[in-house]
Amino acid sequence: MIHALLPSRPCCNTTATMAAIHITDIEAAINHWRERAPAGAGAALAPEISALGEVYARMVFRHENEADEQSLPAAARAAWLAWYDTTPDTPCIAICSTSQGDDWCKGCGRSFDEVQFWPAMGPAEKRAVWRRITLEHTAWRFNRYAERAAEGAGGTAPP
Repeated sequence: MIHALLPSRPCCNTTATMAAIHITDIEAAINHWRERAPAGAGAALAPEISALGEVYARMVFRHENEADEQSLPAAARAAWLAWYDTTPDTPCIAICSTSQGDDWCKGCGRSFDEVQFWPAMGPAEKRAVWRRITLEHTAWRFNRYAERAAEGAGGTAPP
């Protein structure tokens, strides 16, 4: 089982390190803002794109896949959070096997702790879980019950 190969998630541990934002989320936020605020005359970038672009460029230059959420410049963090607010909050598809004793939910792919403490998790922590379950692609939300995931996301595919 894939879950046995994964490191334990520090999401619900009060001594956990700060959450990190993956570079693909920075890219998605940039693309969100490019659609929302395209470059104007003279190719001037919207402030949100400029702020996120600086973070992205720094990550690429340093060969980093993640940026510490708390160390983002205020403008970049605000732009990223505005994009985050457009994403589905939870991967839940209302088939929670953790309530029946499973350590990992067959429906959404989250651990028992992730399901229980989801409301207390921050945006970067939630996005890290979304990234993991999307990469694993084993939860029922990606196959057997994909239509429920589409309904829950307003008819759009999961991020």
